[in-house]
Amino acid sequence: MSAENELSGSARDAVQAGSISGGVHFHGHATRPDGAGRRVPRQLPADVRDFVNRSAELDQLNAVLPGEDGKPLVVSVCLIAGTAGAGKTSLALRWAHRVRDRFPDGQLYINLRGYDPGEPVTAREALHRFLSALGVPAPGIPDDPEAAAALYRSLLADRRVLIVLDNAATVAQVRPLLPGNSHSLTVVTSRGRLSGLAIRDGAHRLTLGTLPEPEAVALLRAVTAGYRPEDDTGKLAELARLCARLPLALRIAAERAATHPHLTLDDLIADLRDESALWDALSTGDEDEAEAVRTVFAWSYRALPPDAARLFRLLGLQPGPEFGLSATTALAATTARRTRQLLDVLVGAHILEQTAPDRYEFHDLLRAYATDQAQRDETPEDRAVALRRLLDWYLHSAAAAAEWIQPAERPLPLTPPLEGVTPAAFESYDQAVDWSEREHGNFLPLLRSAQAAREDRYAWLLSDVLWSAKAPSATIHDWLVMGDIGVRAARRLGKRLGEARLLDYLGMGHMKLSALTESRHHHEAALTVWRELGDRRGEAESLNLLGLVELRVRRLDAAQEHFERAGLIFRELGERHREANTLANRASTLLQAGLLPQAAEDARAALAIHRESEVRRSVGNALRILSEIHREQGEIEAALGLAEEALEIALDLRNPVMEAYWLITLGDAQREAGRHADALVSSQRSAALHRRLGNRSREAMAWHGAGQTYWAMGREKEAVDFFRRAATTHRELGDGWHEAVSLAALADTDSDSAEAVAHLTRADGLLTTFTDPRAVALKEAIAARLRP
Repeated sequence: MSAENELSGSARDAVQAGSISGGVHFHGHATRPDGAGRRVPRQLPADVRDFVNRSAELDQLNAVLPGEDGKPLVVSVCLIAGTAGAGKTSLALRWAHRVRDRFPDGQLYINLRGYDPGEPVTAREALHRFLSALGVPAPGIPDDPEAAAALYRSLLADRRVLIVLDNAATVAQVRPLLPGNSHSLTVVTSRGRLSGLAIRDGAHRLTLGTLPEPEAVALLRAVTAGYRPEDDTGKLAELARLCARLPLALRIAAERAATHPHLTLDDLIADLRDESALWDALSTGDEDEAEAVRTVFAWSYRALPPDAARLFRLLGLQPGPEFGLSATTALAATTARRTRQLLDVLVGAHILEQTAPDRYEFHDLLRAYATDQAQRDETPEDRAVALRRLLDWYLHSAAAAAEWIQPAERPLPLTPPLEGVTPAAFESYDQAVDWSEREHGNFLPLLRSAQAAREDRYAWLLSDVLWSAKAPSATIHDWLVMGDIGVRAARRLGKRLGEARLLDYLGMGHMKLSALTESRHHHEAALTVWRELGDRRGEAESLNLLGLVELRVRRLDAAQEHFERAGLIFRELGERHREANTLANRASTLLQAGLLPQAAEDARAALAIHRESEVRRSVGNALRILSEIHREQGEIEAALGLAEEALEIALDLRNPVMEAYWLITLGDAQREAGRHADALVSSQRSAALHRRLGNRSREAMAWHGAGQTYWAMGREKEAVDFFRRAATTHRELGDGWHEAVSLAALADTDSDSAEAVAHLTRADGLLTTFTDPRAVALKEAIAARLRP
């Protein structure tokens, strides 16, 4: 179990240095006004085949576009509302493909799954996907939804983008995804009226009803063309009426007619009339339409071959938004070849959609129908066995991915896969990450299914393994829910080892969100369990993690004590790499305290071990610490070289978190070397990256560095502005130490004014809780300046 101060990812921003007044001016490639270097997303799914008519509705949508390119849109939000199966998505996609050239900066698309049986896509998750598509590296996407929404609006501020938000259930899903300019257009589909969008956001609502009879007949003819003789228009109209003229039901009926050309329409109509409704779960607000959809589904389902029908209903047990061939093979306990054949049958019957090679999804109505059929036609034992096979496939596949993604983690011993389950295998880090990103949307629904089915063993094992198997692009929020599920399951089973591991993972997750009280609580609980188990390695891990919490709140004595106790245990156990981690963490603590010789000794020892083990991010962190020590000792050239070497490691690893943090160190060394222009570039680049990362604390540290450089250049006005902004942000974050440091620097810019005295007085009060040597020295310096 490793504790990382730095995360993974990549980013490079072009930063404007020079005359800067009043703020940090940075221009990332994603926001350049000329569009050079931008990523242009093209996310629209394929256009709908055999789309017919809806000409009046297409004309209504066309009316929102201006007559000439470059003019503001008539409205910026269009809502397509209507009953389930009315063809809202088909209309939205047909129109989006027609007008996409009017939006040269790209198209964004997401299915919000507002009506799926499982959890809908949250605005936070949707923002994460959109920002990634717009070129923001995964670690650069803020966890805070408001910060992510602000970054999203900033990136789209000068762009013309078409955004399609499919299957929205609530206004809360939609509003954070609105770009906020008059040149981009958002198209929303929903079964609800979403009145709030019309009232507050000026959305133009188009209500989609059933197809007029001529258009319904035309759709039936389009799908069956070339497969059947010319059918009588009157009989096609009767078939359309039996389908309530709903496009979803019409397409299913037409597919069956096309695949049975030997049957007359009279036979098909009679069969459909006689089909009794098998499904009571659907409610569309119109009982006639609901009855028609139920009848068509049952009619199509009963026509499937037995093996295909069984696979269809078993897929109703798959809780995620989409599924792949391998997972389906495990679920059905068949061969991959046979599973693909059966999936092809379901796709051909238009009751399953293929979204990519070996990837599939349901229309939400058909998923609910499949789930209902599984409840009706499969025994409880058969359902339980199928779900266990699916859970087992994900468990072992995730474990294989974790070996690549987090190889330093202590893996759990797992029993062999169940019979008929062949987990995914990976030959590279990239393959493992690709799998994790592709399957991410299934992880939390899967854990919820395990919880609901009282499969506690899989619940805790999966939540544990998925901590190490989560992709770098994944946010921490979903895993925190999984971790809570896993801890409860481990406790019910009395799995104390699992409980302790998950508690530490929860602590690390909360640390990433700066929820330090929650982080400490979980690590302390984990420490108690490790000690009860007599697990010295686990005890050392928790002590080290608690030390990081104490370091974040500047309780330096407590942090040092935790790191020393953890390091002793790791040394006893022969865990050299982990002992080196505690040495580096202790070096950071001693550096913070101003105890430079001791800090240097620990940092050099950690660096030697990390170079030997070739853990590059750990090497870079030790180099950063040593650079700061050399700078404070006046050894500027050495500080520069170490900081530059650390930054190169961050860039090679494509890790923007490390890059942003280590740029502060580089900027400080450049300033001391008299390279003021370079120092400004480093400080401002760091601020730009930290803003994208959503790390306000370190963004303010970068501002403070810029202020120090402007002060060294004799540019007081700019220095004052940066120091003031840094102090204000630290105050808002409750960071008394860094606020006091910025206030003291601010007072230096005007040492004789009453305002300077006020700054020093507040800084003096903030420092009363800190007793380390550096804090004491600063407090004494401030007290001397405040004496009459």
